[in-house]
Amino acid sequence: MEKTDKSDFTYEYTKRRKYFGRQTLFCDYGPELLVNIPSNPSLYKNYVLRNPVDVGIQNTGTTSEHWVNSVRAEYTSSGVNHVEGGWPKDINTNDPEATQRYRRKIEKDDAYIHAVMHLGHSMEHNILQNNAVDMYQIYYSELPTIPPVERSSCHTVNVYREPGSSRRPIRSLSWQTDGARLASAHADINFMRCARTLQFSYIWDIENANAPELVIVPPQPLLDLQYNPRDQHILAGGLMNGQVGCWDMRKGSDAVAICPPHVAHRDLVQNVLFINSKTGAEFFSASPDGVVKWWDIRNMNEPTDSMIIDIVKTNNDTQCVDNALGISALEYEQTIPTRFMVGTETGLVIGGNRKGKTPLEKLPSKYEAHLGPVYALQRNPTFLKNFLTVGDWTARVWSEDCRESSILWTYSHRTKLTDGAWNPIRFSLMLVTQWDGCLSCWDLLRRRSAPIVTAQLCDEPLLRLRPHEGGLLVACGSSKGTIYLAELSQNLGTADKNDKQLLTHILERENKRERILEARMRELRLKMRHEREPGAPAGEDAPRRDLDLQEAAADYRTALDELRARQCAQQP
Repeated sequence: MEKTDKSDFTYEYTKRRKYFGRQTLFCDYGPELLVNIPSNPSLYKNYVLRNPVDVGIQNTGTTSEHWVNSVRAEYTSSGVNHVEGGWPKDINTNDPEATQRYRRKIEKDDAYIHAVMHLGHSMEHNILQNNAVDMYQIYYSELPTIPPVERSSCHTVNVYREPGSSRRPIRSLSWQTDGARLASAHADINFMRCARTLQFSYIWDIENANAPELVIVPPQPLLDLQYNPRDQHILAGGLMNGQVGCWDMRKGSDAVAICPPHVAHRDLVQNVLFINSKTGAEFFSASPDGVVKWWDIRNMNEPTDSMIIDIVKTNNDTQCVDNALGISALEYEQTIPTRFMVGTETGLVIGGNRKGKTPLEKLPSKYEAHLGPVYALQRNPTFLKNFLTVGDWTARVWSEDCRESSILWTYSHRTKLTDGAWNPIRFSLMLVTQWDGCLSCWDLLRRRSAPIVTAQLCDEPLLRLRPHEGGLLVACGSSKGTIYLAELSQNLGTADKNDKQLLTHILERENKRERILEARMRELRLKMRHEREPGAPAGEDAPRRDLDLQEAAADYRTALDELRARQCAQQP
């Protein structure tokens, strides 16, 4: 008989002694059907068919255990309040008689006399200089005052390093609402190294760079970790296995809610953002699997809504996960609750509308932004129609009115650009991180041909940046898990009273120029088409006729496909 604790499962079995040692006889036994779950054809569009499928199955999982005890070094920080200096330990500075007695003893020393005589020559030289020039007299008072020269600068004020010996890249940064804490997500997505690295992420107090204030312990490495703008204690994050979860700083390091695996994304979750809702508890996530999902932290059992980023030509086409575009960047503006934008791995920027009924209404706009993945996407905090994109080797400023080309752009850098953002206070300033460890500041009002300031923060690549709401601080994360807190000069972190009007003129002028160029290119294309095809429609009605012709052709193909399907069904 086998007995265990009450807390464990108990299984008892008995056997008569006369049956011990008998030969075991086996016989053929037919299969027994235990469970039969038929497939649901209506769910086929939500899954991707894998062909071929190679799956290894083990009856029991292989586990191992290893213990290592290492000597841990302990460090402490201590300070000294320096009030009285130069006194020996045995002299009480609060006793005037003791200090006076020690002072008399030092004054009788020969070395003291030589030291005073040596300082007398330099003191006499300075006194004679003050006698020659009246330092309080104002010279050349008749000349007009010259404004001070504006000097732009950027320097590092603090460095936050990941505890321990691991150096995992930083995947996201997020400031708390009051700006006192900074959340960082660390993950190594390399397939060979991700299983052997830690899974921790950290909450830092910007005043203390020695150790993190809180260590976040997720079940899988975090790729994004964002603060809730309504509640400064709540965070939402996306995991490497496709799940999303939320954390409460008041309840510790573990997650308070994580979505089940069967409703999660099929790929790693790189972007998570909170949305503007009445409860302040809703957020949405995006993944390279091409699906955007909305969640409510009060019920994480299933998403509240989802949208497939698949661009279709007509409303009759069905959006499918097989044709979805992988998402690499996500943008949401709190003042536009139902609209959002995504940057894809193919270089497209797609505008989305959550309240759309048809596929064309859900994805109304498309911009061919870059040659490769879009690494950063953000609307201007003041001019919401204009947004910034970062990809390949350039950073571009777009307008929603011009879909064929950007209105402003930087030159092609020698190194890859990794991230970018607008300054929240000085809305004409673009902050861009580079692969060579540089942080460049582009001011559209001062100079558009080159950055105003380029600061070399480190030697390793900078992957993420997040400016502070105050405008003067910028947090940059490197590929070795280090956060560099940079401070901008006063002229780069504040806005003047005329900056908004000046930037409005620049954006309107560039927007108008691009529209004129787009109209001219459209006329040239129509003219070339008319010369190539004499029967092709020309004039102002040509675009409308082309659209009607495309819709008629699509309807014809749809009717032909239905007829073929009906004929195949009628054949024996």
